[in-house]
Amino acid sequence: MATTTMSPREHRQVALDFLAASDEEFERGDVLQGAEKLWGAAAHAVMSVAQERGWTHESHRSLKNAAIRLSKDYDDELSQQGFLAGFLAAEKFHRHFYQDSMEDWERDADRPLVHAFVERVLALD
Repeated sequence: MATTTMSPREHRQVALDFLAASDEEFERGDVLQGAEKLWGAAAHAVMSVAQERGWTHESHRSLKNAAIRLSKDYDDELSQQGFLAGFLAAEKFHRHFYQDSMEDWERDADRPLVHAFVERVLALD
């Protein structure tokens, strides 16, 4: 069976779709599905950029390494709104899907970070 690789453009669209779906899930009160879709948006955004740049992007670790690399490339690794902060917030939502581990205030504080991260990554050339 042949495997199909999504193009960077397709990853971008999936990221945007998941971002919108996440908001809908949170609005409906399905926090776990909202959390996982938020992670999916971040992951697909990173996949799009990593694929365009020829970076490995097939695992969680490779996605994190790509986010770290973006953070260093854009010299914002210590920035509260930087690539790394946004990716780490997305990872919290991914864990939350499995462990129901985030407090309400954390979800409220971190959702905008992930939104900003996805939008910023998708705006890269």
